[in-house]
Amino acid sequence: MSLSFQELGISQERAEQLAKIGFTAPTNIQTQAIPQLLNGRDVVGQSQTGTGKTAAFSLPILERLDAGQRAVQALVLTPTRELAIQVHDAISQFVGNSGLRVLAIYGGQSIDRQILQLKRGVQIVVGTPGRVIDLLERGSLKLDQVKWFVLDEADEMLSMGFIDDVEKILSQAPTERQTALFSATMPPSIRMLVNKFLNSPVTVTVEQPKAAPTKINQVAYLIPRHWTKAKALQPILEMEDPETALIFVRTRRTAAELTNQLQAAGHSVDEYHGDLSQQARERLLTRFRNRQVRWVVATDIAARGLDVDQLSHVINFDLPDSVETYVHRIGRTGRAGKEGTAISLVQPFERRKQQAFERHVRQNWQVLSIPTKAQIEARHINKLKEQVAEALTGERLASFLPIISELIEKYDAQAIAAAALQIAYDQTRPAWLQSGVDIPVEEVSSTPKPKIMKRRDGERTRSSWVKDGGSDEDRRSTPKPKLRTNRREPSISGGNPKLGSQVARESAS
Repeated sequence: MSLSFQELGISQERAEQLAKIGFTAPTNIQTQAIPQLLNGRDVVGQSQTGTGKTAAFSLPILERLDAGQRAVQALVLTPTRELAIQVHDAISQFVGNSGLRVLAIYGGQSIDRQILQLKRGVQIVVGTPGRVIDLLERGSLKLDQVKWFVLDEADEMLSMGFIDDVEKILSQAPTERQTALFSATMPPSIRMLVNKFLNSPVTVTVEQPKAAPTKINQVAYLIPRHWTKAKALQPILEMEDPETALIFVRTRRTAAELTNQLQAAGHSVDEYHGDLSQQARERLLTRFRNRQVRWVVATDIAARGLDVDQLSHVINFDLPDSVETYVHRIGRTGRAGKEGTAISLVQPFERRKQQAFERHVRQNWQVLSIPTKAQIEARHINKLKEQVAEALTGERLASFLPIISELIEKYDAQAIAAAALQIAYDQTRPAWLQSGVDIPVEEVSSTPKPKIMKRRDGERTRSSWVKDGGSDEDRRSTPKPKLRTNRREPSISGGNPKLGSQVARESAS
């Protein structure tokens, strides 16, 4: 039986905050590291991304911070700004109503704004080495009150050439401090860093979890920047059309909001979380097993009692913090020799976590872009075609033949069939598609789109979506873009990586 956060030494108030955001049971590394850090020991943690190490080092720090002191008391160094944002967001959730302030500092963001926030007072700074040194040299960031120092993804720092910067920052921090270092690997240079800057550290390690079942098809849908996951989920569900699905979210609030959104769109879905009474849980479980409800939106803690045979899909609306949780989630599908599908919604800053999960489960995910309107409509038409083929072999067909005999005197038989299909399609077409919603195939951007082009094989390029989705007024008012071929992101758009140069050549001619 695993220990609770309170049994590890975390206060009841913070444990309640963790429960609100979906953290109920500590991961392996949290169980090992939290007591050591709370006891004042330096810690070296060898673990991969996705094992829950952010909570492992931040929760003990939060227990010891002084909210009344406006000086920086804890500094967390990360190799990239994406990881800095991710760690900042996680710690901000753990803070709750304690009054503690967390600030992320990294390049690419206004340094003046960061300086202003530092002047207002923050207790925890999460930053990249380059920006931290810049603010130190300007005198805007002071480390004289720092009591906790965390070096996250130390081997990544090494591979990116940041070790000298890290040593420079560490040398300016007070010697009377507590230090934690986390790294997936421990090369000699990291060991030297440990020996130089850590005081008799305790080493904690996390074993690589078991691989995911081989009959599970693991898919990652990349969320365009400036899109919400809720907005992206709708076309994904229309394209995948899961027969039965568990949709995992982090919080009860998200479960309620997402369920309301999907129900409003006409889907058979219900929510399953800790606020439901036992009677309501049992009633929902019965309906789910009897296929009266197709999809269930659930938090991890509630879903422990929700076990359904022949579950076709597991959807990670929110990626879990640990790979153990990920493997446990997706293991609910692909059982009894049947194939299953695990879908994960991946935001740009979560790509590192996605790649870490892939390494841990030793399976590559199929990476896809958000389905386009044309793809979704094509899928609905194919589904309608299958239904028509099935109806042609049914017994009820004869009762409609007199209507056809009457209409055929005035209209062509093919036109009658097409009209019937049009009526059926319009009645089953999703309401949100009928509203003319745009589903871009690439990252949302203020950069004007190039004009419509066709390749020789007749397949439309991604630029043709502008004509389908945009209004006439938009097309008239859009200026001719300056073509830039060095900013394309084929991994998100799924388009031809040579398309930009093709457009440039044809525009120049």
